[in-house]
Amino acid sequence: MRWDNLTAPPVEGDPERAAPATPPLPLALPGAIARTFDTPEFAGMTFYEVQAKSILNRVPGQSRVPFEWTINPYRGCSHACVYCLGGDTPILMADGRTKPISELEPGDRIYGTERRGAYRRYVVTTVLDKWSTVKAAYRVTLEDGTTLIASGDHRFLSERGWKHVTGAMQGGSRRPYLTTSNRLIGTGRFATGPKESPDYRRGYLCGMIRGDAHIGTFTYSYGVVHRFRLALADDEALNRSERYLAAEGVATQRFAFTEASATRRALAAIRTSKQRDIETITELISWPATPSDDWRLGFLAGIFDAEGSCSRGVLRISNSNDAILDQTTEALRRFGFSCVREDRGLPNRVRQIRLTGGLAARLRFFHLTDPAISRKRSIEGAALKHQTALRVVGIQPLGLELPLWDITTGTGDFIANGVVSHNCFARNTHTYLDLDAGADFDRKVIVKVNAGELVRRELAARTWRGAHVAMGTNVDCYQRAEGRYRLMPQIIAALRDFANPFSILTKGTLILRDLPLLREAAEVTTVGISYSVGFVDEQLWRTVESGTPHPRRRLDAVRALADAGFSVGVLMAPILPGLSDTDESIDATVSAIAAAGATSVTPLALHLRPGAREWYAQWLAREYPHLVPRYRELYRAGSYAPQAYQRELTARVRIAARRHGLHRGDLGDNRRVPEPPAPPAAEQLTLL
Repeated sequence: MRWDNLTAPPVEGDPERAAPATPPLPLALPGAIARTFDTPEFAGMTFYEVQAKSILNRVPGQSRVPFEWTINPYRGCSHACVYCLGGDTPILMADGRTKPISELEPGDRIYGTERRGAYRRYVVTTVLDKWSTVKAAYRVTLEDGTTLIASGDHRFLSERGWKHVTGAMQGGSRRPYLTTSNRLIGTGRFATGPKESPDYRRGYLCGMIRGDAHIGTFTYSYGVVHRFRLALADDEALNRSERYLAAEGVATQRFAFTEASATRRALAAIRTSKQRDIETITELISWPATPSDDWRLGFLAGIFDAEGSCSRGVLRISNSNDAILDQTTEALRRFGFSCVREDRGLPNRVRQIRLTGGLAARLRFFHLTDPAISRKRSIEGAALKHQTALRVVGIQPLGLELPLWDITTGTGDFIANGVVSHNCFARNTHTYLDLDAGADFDRKVIVKVNAGELVRRELAARTWRGAHVAMGTNVDCYQRAEGRYRLMPQIIAALRDFANPFSILTKGTLILRDLPLLREAAEVTTVGISYSVGFVDEQLWRTVESGTPHPRRRLDAVRALADAGFSVGVLMAPILPGLSDTDESIDATVSAIAAAGATSVTPLALHLRPGAREWYAQWLAREYPHLVPRYRELYRAGSYAPQAYQRELTARVRIAARRHGLHRGDLGDNRRVPEPPAPPAAEQLTLL
């Protein structure tokens, strides 16, 4: 990954370098460096890196907020987003298997891509965030039969760079978009994995035991001995074999076979010496007269775990037994694989079967057969190549809205059904910077890259008296851009070193990254942490603020911080008139907040300042037109809902808080249930 100046020209045919035209630099930002990130995580966004002159901002005396000083390393917010893929889209996991995107969780390890030398290569990365919404859906069909369900805003990597699913050559929708002349980058659709049927289990045991086990009945002077032993260095295959044998009524004992040495890994083993078990295993691994497809898939998985290897881009299965080699070759060809048998002069007449067809064939083998040993399935470092069969042959609007999902990853991309897929991203006003309060707030973010240096300098000034500093009071300091710029660790470290009290208000779960620093700071000064969770209804979250972490994930973060010893208050904001102010919504939200271990809950009704007001009005008229008259009545006098409404809302939340054990306590201004009118302690979190 790297940053590209926007003035760098795109290189034809180079997916890494293709970039949109340079946007004009806002007049209010002289000397700023305008950049885009050439990985998918911040598609369509511009970051204006500035060398700020100061970082500690004094809040005007007439302000209604309960703090005097703030630090805001960002202006604009990357929480906003565009959503991408159908929930059942298979994503390539780090263990070589696949999982539907809707089932991924933050912390999961998956494959992304990274530029290394002349090629993009597959690398393991981590899911940082996940969210969903409902959007108009399109079906993208490729020549090999791969299909992808995505929103029109989603982007895929083609041989001519990143392309949106839909777009236009001119006008407001102008952007690079897919056509039937494009080819996508990757291996193409993933094969469906096998079902763990009785035949699959028997096939796996046949391949594994014939390939790597010791079994027999032996006659000695002292009697007859029955023996089965399977010793492996990989617990995954040993566990599967043990489980499959147990399903057939064979109980085995596990033991340490050999200890690890400087040159060899430790081996564990399973064994049994019962005559009945040996007879059962012998019958299980007999060659079937007419093997089923399930048996063949299991056999290929078992013999690969026992005798297979995959290194330097070559998958081989080795053995000296003609029957095993014949069964392996026949099974591969049954499923359309191309392979060659090699006699490379190995000892004991060992020969090898080599799979041909490159990475696409190897991934298809792994997914179709599902071997147990994940280390053998690694494609780390493999280069991405153009596949002629991945030409786009159709882009069809489905004519309906579907739940669509997106994730954020460490590389900014991921592998969706065999092709490289972009992380998709799509308000406080920007108007004073000659930027608008709508799309510009989402797409044009000002980054004070010298924030950490400035904090130290200003805290060291003789005129500074160590006042409390509030963060997250204008835009969220733990928005997605923070994952790239990492300004908060520098800021927290400075506040810690000067023992300066501070508080953080956030919707982002990225704060958990800085938990060790926060603990260190809390040992020398007062640290306040508050989360914003306005409601827990998933459908409403998808509609209103699905670019933020899911409310349940935010509450998981509250629990983690509480477990670390912090008293975490939850700002129940924004409460949306007509949408989240019902008794049912309030009770469900307060109950979840209490269960997460929060120490208090502070309700705040939605307020609409100029800029946000216009943006929200357009959204409301589009999504909930029946509520427009009510909002006109509530907000006819200005940015805030009437005090009577606020008092009623506060009373209802307080009743729910008492019911769920969240009693009012003296926990500091930023965490105490306030008397109305509620102080707008987090205006950027009112919806924006």
